[in-house]
Amino acid sequence: MLSLDSVVTTSSSTYLWRYIKVVQLSRGSLAKKTGVNSETIRYYEKIGLMPDPPRTFGGHRIYGESLLNRLTFIRRCRKLGFTINEIHELIELVDGGDYSCAGVLETTKAHLERIRSKIKELEEMEKTLQTISSHCSGKDVPECAIVEELWQEPS
Repeated sequence: MLSLDSVVTTSSSTYLWRYIKVVQLSRGSLAKKTGVNSETIRYYEKIGLMPDPPRTFGGHRIYGESLLNRLTFIRRCRKLGFTINEIHELIELVDGGDYSCAGVLETTKAHLERIRSKIKELEEMEKTLQTISSHCSGKDVPECAIVEELWQEPS
């Protein structure tokens, strides 16, 4: 996070001074800032998605801007349905420093294909539930067409 930037003018030239705002967050502050639960952050550290943060002399963890950005990346990946393993793959590509868009695209397209497959499964579930629920009278009777339907193998 950079904050800018005052301009100082002298008679001969203009100098641009940058003031760097150093981000140092506790785990709780990081959790609030990113919307990721503290225990989830701890879990991500345990499984290696997040590196161990540096500590103060008092032993408190401090999270800087790079860890804030990394957690934001992880959170966005999770919201898009990437698995922990897929996020590991993406992070390994990026952490290696020598990644190409092709590798990221390959992982993303594979994930997209799984999502499309899941959508088809959900559409089939919806169709089946719609069909069996249409057979139910919804009355207060001991026989239920839905239960009867679920006891049978689909045809």
